[in-house]
Amino acid sequence: MHTSHPVVFLLDDDEPVVTALSRLLRAEGFATSAWTSAEQFLANHDARTPGCLVADVLMPQMDGLELQRVFAERGIDRPMVFITGQGDIPTVVRAMKAGAVTLLPKPVERTQLVAAVREAIANDAAQRARRRGQEDVARRLASLTPRERQVLGLVTTGMLNKQIAAQLGAAEKTIKVHRGRIMTKMQVRTAAALVGLVSQVERPRSVPMS
Repeated sequence: MHTSHPVVFLLDDDEPVVTALSRLLRAEGFATSAWTSAEQFLANHDARTPGCLVADVLMPQMDGLELQRVFAERGIDRPMVFITGQGDIPTVVRAMKAGAVTLLPKPVERTQLVAAVREAIANDAAQRARRRGQEDVARRLASLTPRERQVLGLVTTGMLNKQIAAQLGAAEKTIKVHRGRIMTKMQVRTAAALVGLVSQVERPRSVPMS
């Protein structure tokens, strides 16, 4: 399943629960996709689809926390809202430390669930925007020649053209030309902006999402 519109994925082994949650969220204007098996959900999950996951913590075979771990192992950064009828402090701590938006008790209170889903979808949109920005910077970097990448690496350390020329055994005028081409290809005007762009793609990155 892949769509450009946010989807709230619902996962609970109790079918009446996911049916009720789906009706509630659809009434609030959300698109939903309901599942009663974590394994089937994973087998059909498309990380490119924006949105969030609302999942029960305690389920047979694979529970919500295990699913959260599998997502992390696969590099899938899907915002999750947990619901549980048997929540305890250790469970809450584990879920939140692993990046859950929140953990809500059953029966779920309508306004709390809607607020949590809106927050999760907003988080997802921000993550995807950052990812698109990183991919754009990566494309610009890929357009650089090997020599320009060398010069770029030294520019980001704060070196001046004269110092870079000495380091690479090249004429300062040549380095100035390379630097100008780098700035043009990277679409920046200052060294500070250049460093900021490069730092974006050097951070840990998740699975591609578009």
